[in-house]
Amino acid sequence: MIDKSWYEKPPDKKESLAAGGVVARLKNGQVLIALVREGELLDYILPKGSVEEGEDLQEAARREIEEEAGLSRLEFLAELGVQERLNYRRKAWKVIHYFLYFTRQTSGQPTDATHGYRCEWFPINALPAMFWPEQKRLIEENALWIEALVRKHVA
Repeated sequence: MIDKSWYEKPPDKKESLAAGGVVARLKNGQVLIALVREGELLDYILPKGSVEEGEDLQEAARREIEEEAGLSRLEFLAELGVQERLNYRRKAWKVIHYFLYFTRQTSGQPTDATHGYRCEWFPINALPAMFWPEQKRLIEENALWIEALVRKHVA
């Protein structure tokens, strides 16, 4: 489990802009969320990563989702919010913008083969353990709103 020190910005760390997404779909009337696992890690993460030169935040989020989850047919629904924390190596302060997308796609092949990402789907009200607590909190605190947006989009 990540301790709280990951969420305290040290004065000497540079800021790094990142983007990611929550991807939802409907299956038998239930809203499912795409989460990815990296390599042999037990906990899940939302697809996210750094913004590359020339990309806007949404382009970066879409690229990261395709690289990590293999999902490319995304329909934008809303901006979800911003989360901040140290990156995994504690070398930069990450400012991560999250977007909500809808897809009818059930699976895909991640384009980032070096990390061994695997995408799995979970009911929004039964999420598994997640590596970054702020990601799980982002989904849980917005669950009713996410469900409403997804259902309205499909209707």
